[in-house]
Amino acid sequence: MNDITIIVLAAGNGTRMKSSKSKVLHTICGEPMISHILKKSYEITSDVRAVLFYQFDEVKSAILSQFPDVKIYKQDSINKPGTAGAVEAAISELSSQKTLIICGDMPLIEASELKALCQSDADVSISAFEAINPFGYGRVITNGGNVTKIVEQKDANDEEKAVNLCNAGAYCFDSKLLKSLIPLIKNDNASKEFYLTDAIELAIKNGYKVKHTLVNEENFMGINDKFALSKAEEIMQGNIKENLMKNGVIMHLPSTIFIDSRAAIEGECIIEPNVMIMGNCHIKNSHIKSGSVIEDSVVIDSDIGPMAHLRPKSNITQTHIGNFVELKNAKLDTVKAGHLSYLGDCEIGNGTNVGCGTITCNYDGVKKHKTIIGKNVFIGSDSQLVAPVNIADDTLIGAGTTVTNDSQKGDLILARSKQVNKAGYFYHFFGKSDEK
Repeated sequence: MNDITIIVLAAGNGTRMKSSKSKVLHTICGEPMISHILKKSYEITSDVRAVLFYQFDEVKSAILSQFPDVKIYKQDSINKPGTAGAVEAAISELSSQKTLIICGDMPLIEASELKALCQSDADVSISAFEAINPFGYGRVITNGGNVTKIVEQKDANDEEKAVNLCNAGAYCFDSKLLKSLIPLIKNDNASKEFYLTDAIELAIKNGYKVKHTLVNEENFMGINDKFALSKAEEIMQGNIKENLMKNGVIMHLPSTIFIDSRAAIEGECIIEPNVMIMGNCHIKNSHIKSGSVIEDSVVIDSDIGPMAHLRPKSNITQTHIGNFVELKNAKLDTVKAGHLSYLGDCEIGNGTNVGCGTITCNYDGVKKHKTIIGKNVFIGSDSQLVAPVNIADDTLIGAGTTVTNDSQKGDLILARSKQVNKAGYFYHFFGKSDEK
């Protein structure tokens, strides 16, 4: 949609979150809530602005690391507190036809509803929903399809309290009108703040057309505390998993599964209970078994778990990863690692079998080092590969071996103490039991 500016209001303290972290940086499905809002904003326009104040530097840094084109503004919270003060900070050099204003604590909003808000022919379009229980919400009072006023619960008369059309908190203004109204807003109220809703009242009084656009109440849910945060995440998880299952992914007990909003899952996948898929994962045609955790990794044509852990930067293709196997920064292609192993900072080639209890010793206390394991290598159980080390193709490593040197193709590697059997020593040590 062309000629739209979006202003995201994210300056508030969020005191009800009871946290030192800015409210908009609290995560939902793996990403800060403001990231979800900015993603939807960029589906509508390239002119996206964010107004910040509380923890300005931290929030700015978080936004720009993911959305470098967002224009950042700082609210003058001392002289211009309130939502209108926040908007005023961001309307300099405003040349678009329309300006959409949304809150930074509404991570469930859908781009389709925001687009509908912008497509209204009114001078001001207000998002509104029909509430089953409107108590506590600001009521949107209409006459003949036009909005005549927004009245808060505490100020509403009995007739107005019976209205179930409620303000959802997003507004689309004609940009020129918005710029003319903002300077007219006063702070003659108990809080001494400048409220954006006063701009709507001014528009109505001056004869401008103000209409409402119906939206889904759940999508415009505001996050004010950590209980609401959890409810929003539950809703978003439901949406993510519904979409994946409708596109062919099988999930057993999906309510027990966590899927990050950044994860891509495609093809013939099966995900069992209590799985967590976190970060920028790509999973295709794979079976993720119960209790497994996958972080920022790629899994193609493989089976993982149960109770396996793929830490970041793992890339797994046509591979079996069994129970209690942990990987980190590992690239495995057509490998079997059945159980109880740690494979970190390594590359393992086609046809290799990793025995139970194998570990790559990748950290020397100062630096991480890499282990390269070739094709068709057989690693016996309880082996340790001390990096940096390079194991050639067709190498056989005997069980219990500590590998410290590179191998040549076809080698057998053995590094064990010689076994000593001392006849009768059990009885010497413990004594003989009485025979019956």
